[in-house]
Amino acid sequence: MSSNLNPYAYLQNEIIPLKSAYLHVSDLAIQRGYGVFDFFKIQNSTPLFLQDYLTRFYSSALMMGLEVPLSEREITEVILELIQRNEMPESGMKMILTGGYSANGYDPAEPNLIITQHSLPMPTEQQVNNGIKIITAEYIRELARAKTINYSMGIRLIQQVKSKGADDVLYHQNGVVTEFPRSNFFIVKQDNTVATPAQEVLMGITRKNVLELAAKRYNVEEAEVTLQDIANAKEAFMTSTTKRVLSIVEIDGRPIGNGKVGEVSKTLLQDLIEFEERQIEE
Repeated sequence: MSSNLNPYAYLQNEIIPLKSAYLHVSDLAIQRGYGVFDFFKIQNSTPLFLQDYLTRFYSSALMMGLEVPLSEREITEVILELIQRNEMPESGMKMILTGGYSANGYDPAEPNLIITQHSLPMPTEQQVNNGIKIITAEYIRELARAKTINYSMGIRLIQQVKSKGADDVLYHQNGVVTEFPRSNFFIVKQDNTVATPAQEVLMGITRKNVLELAAKRYNVEEAEVTLQDIANAKEAFMTSTTKRVLSIVEIDGRPIGNGKVGEVSKTLLQDLIEFEERQIEE
């Protein structure tokens, strides 16, 4: 992946060297973990599906009572300038909006907007070809529709995931599954219906794209998905900006379907890659 040892970032109305980008300790992101963010992919120096990500970013800010200090046009201009300055044609870009410098460490103040560009971690060839293993944990994110910076549960579960030889953790409540800390979840039923949880999940941009692509080939459902549904499923996979479509072959030590990467998952991954390429051409 492309990398720049001295990249630029946007902070408080300025584009400055990343090494000089700091927040004061009074910011609510530090004091209370209060803020929202979004992350999108730069491919061939093109921000993919940027309008979708901006729409979600502004929606998350609204749900958290934060005002983005730039218009969509202005933030797009900053993004394009960072892409030009940083010369990282294959990368990721993160927008963070914090609760601002709070006088009492609790009340929100004028939000701080930060935009940074990074190298882009993608699944390994082995993960794509062989799939990944997951475990489950009982938890539902507060205000799931907002992409907040609060990842406390996911981070706290990292050691448990590793100790069980897994790659990620799927949240559920009373057997009804929702999402991963950083990805959406899908199953493929025995009749090739592609289903994904509808409630208490972040509306992922890759999730939306995969649903649209899948609808051209299969029946699709946004509905309740249970742990029992996974046990009966033919395939399962996760979706996200960095994961694209990544097959899941084992859950809590039990194989999903035949325990191998399925044809529907493979097909949707290829469809998504081609869709991204068309976006760049356009």
